[in-house]
Amino acid sequence: MSSIEERFSAALHNSARAWRLAIDRRLKHLNLSQASWMAIALTAKEAEPPSQTRLAARAGVEDPTMVATVDRLVKAGYMVRTPSATDRRVKLLSLTPAGQDVYASVWKEADALRRELLGNVDSDTLRTVTTFLEAIQANIESLP
Repeated sequence: MSSIEERFSAALHNSARAWRLAIDRRLKHLNLSQASWMAIALTAKEAEPPSQTRLAARAGVEDPTMVATVDRLVKAGYMVRTPSATDRRVKLLSLTPAGQDVYASVWKEADALRRELLGNVDSDTLRTVTTFLEAIQANIESLP
């Protein structure tokens, strides 16, 4: 029999994967890969245009993987690369107006799914679980 810790880690992993796949199914009409719509969403949520390296770190992928994703998004007209004013080796990423339109669709669909999946969850439970998950994330990020 699995320990509660094993059950928790499996439930966390499987829930996160199922959540992403559910959003991916809702976004099928955009004809974007999961990597592409995630890159668009992460870029849109940044306060300042991120570098490709920062975007890769936020998405949890290697730099070369993100470069290929960004190449596709630039070619599709959803994203542009601009040189950094402080480091000419760094390219900063921004959404084009078309990319912003795609992000609006991504956000709308993701918000609808969030409301559907969490609509019947008690707000105190949701707050407690969210705080707990944020604490786990902070613990992970503090590891060497």
